[in-house]
Amino acid sequence: MQERPYRSRFNDFRQDFLRIISTSIQIRLPFGGIDAEGEHFVNSSRGSEHCRFVTSTKENLRSVSTFEKTLKGPKMHVANCVVKHTCSKNARVRALHVALSILAAIAICVEPPALRAQGRDQAERVFFNAKVFTGVPERPYAEAVAIRGDTIVAVGSLPEVLHAASPAAEKIDLQGKSLLPGLIDSHVHPIMAGLTLVGADVGDQVHSIDELVGFAADAKKSGKGMRGEVLYISGLPLEFWSHTAELNARFNDGNFAGFPMFLAGSDGHTGWGNRDLLKRAGITKDFLAHLSAAERAYYGIGKDGEPNGFAVDAGREKLDAAIPPPTREQWLAAGRAAVEYLHSLGITSWLDAWADESVLSTYKALAEHKELTAHVAAFWVVNPRNDPVKELETAQTIRQKYAGIPNLTIPGIKVFADGVLEYPSQTASLTKPYKNTGRPGDLLFDPARFAQLVTAADKQGLIVHVHALGDRAVKESLNGIAAARKANGNTGLPHTLTHIQLADPEDFPRFKELGVIAALQLLWATAEPDTIELVKPYIDPELYRWQYPARSLLDAGAVISGASDWFVSSPNVFWAIYEAETRKGVEGVLDPSQCMPREAMLFAYTRNSARAMNEQDQIGSLAPGMQADLVLLDRDILTVSQEEMRDTKVLWTMVGGNTVYRSQP
Repeated sequence: MQERPYRSRFNDFRQDFLRIISTSIQIRLPFGGIDAEGEHFVNSSRGSEHCRFVTSTKENLRSVSTFEKTLKGPKMHVANCVVKHTCSKNARVRALHVALSILAAIAICVEPPALRAQGRDQAERVFFNAKVFTGVPERPYAEAVAIRGDTIVAVGSLPEVLHAASPAAEKIDLQGKSLLPGLIDSHVHPIMAGLTLVGADVGDQVHSIDELVGFAADAKKSGKGMRGEVLYISGLPLEFWSHTAELNARFNDGNFAGFPMFLAGSDGHTGWGNRDLLKRAGITKDFLAHLSAAERAYYGIGKDGEPNGFAVDAGREKLDAAIPPPTREQWLAAGRAAVEYLHSLGITSWLDAWADESVLSTYKALAEHKELTAHVAAFWVVNPRNDPVKELETAQTIRQKYAGIPNLTIPGIKVFADGVLEYPSQTASLTKPYKNTGRPGDLLFDPARFAQLVTAADKQGLIVHVHALGDRAVKESLNGIAAARKANGNTGLPHTLTHIQLADPEDFPRFKELGVIAALQLLWATAEPDTIELVKPYIDPELYRWQYPARSLLDAGAVISGASDWFVSSPNVFWAIYEAETRKGVEGVLDPSQCMPREAMLFAYTRNSARAMNEQDQIGSLAPGMQADLVLLDRDILTVSQEEMRDTKVLWTMVGGNTVYRSQP
């Protein structure tokens, strides 16, 4: 995990509005339009908010030809209301009366609010007049999609789709907007991120220590930042760790005296504790004096040998151990907030890359409440320094414990190969030492033991998902996967390296050779302090040259999946695609030779991310037999400018034919 800008909250909302076009007597509710027969209509389907009214503009007939109503259960739904009319004024008036009668029936057609929120849309539907990206390489574009219940039945031109659909299928005009497979995040921490939505996370609100003092005081007073008796503030920008003296001066006295407090870095690896929290954690001058030089590197230490409160990786773990965990109610609230938020961004599936028991039990609780409306592939974290046999036994026990939960699978394990690159942490593993310390960072496994772990996991059918930022971490992780391929043959499992901030060019083609996916957080590939001031002065120029080498990996044949690492940075897919395309930041452009094509990024967040979850046969593309996971966008993202694409809004999100999110005005 890594800290990056653009920490977002909920999207702006919008929806289509009621229109009356008198010349054709067209009455339009959301997603009405002109169907394949040239008829104007308003849509209706069981469980949706829409009725359907049709007036023909192809023929000048003088009578109402059909008026069909269908009763389904206790509610009445208007299936089709077709009005053929003349162009005369009287005929238009008669047609308008019929239309108004249908509008009066809307009260019958509309589901209760609770059911509308659940989006029980199970009818057969044809979506047409759309810019469809299918996620299928052989046929990536189409104009129409038909679904029946939770399954896609046809994708292609409108005549092709109508031929496959039944005559009674509801026809929904998408008015030239973009229809995509449900978006997929291949490395994210939603439940943990949900805690930032319901807790005291600074987001974009804090840019100075003065602002932090006010924010912390409010969080303490409201109780929103409390974990037991500890004040817990999350999302701190990394630059705050360069001001530990001021942090100590402001948060050890006054309103915070005698009050344990923790500031969590938004990279997920760093943090700072005040004097009371350090004492509670047992981090003292004497404790530090008895550590080895390598162990002391995980703690900030003043000239007098006293801890200054900063901690990274193993040091932060010691601080975390002194903080009460969230309550079950807090975890569940976090899970609900996260699912809702991700759906609002068009995300229907994700790979949870740090699923401990708290996270897994939260997914279970959501499923029991029928609120896990997304496909989740959760990865159990193993320690590569331990006995591989015992680590995998534990992982398999966890898989069995959480088996059979709807929408939840545990297809693999997560391994940390190293830490983070930026100053002052510098725990990412490099082939050349950091200039200021002479140390190469930390490779968190013995290469031989890691190869044993990957080989055994691969043989058991487990995907291995590796956090690797530094070039040495990338190289040794690939070596371990190569050992597994040599021992077991190519099992087809989508082993994955994520982050890949630095890499040796000689390793680029190995991703394709070994069938390894590169899960990249390209929102981070921007010219800003985190990629320049906090990195460039401290590492070898030849290493710095290959920072976030996305295009080089793509050109070498690597499969690139899209990822956010949220809570570290925003899960907004369109912001990430913008940075992948432009590499623009506040300090210019970060190596324009690595800019990515837009189409490649659409594949990254659909088909390729489904592959990283090993679910590419069910989700990630629009093709017959695939699950009906769809997202409708408010613009043609294939042709708009980069800036317009960045501002894309989601109109609705569908999972298995059910509408799980719809924008509001």
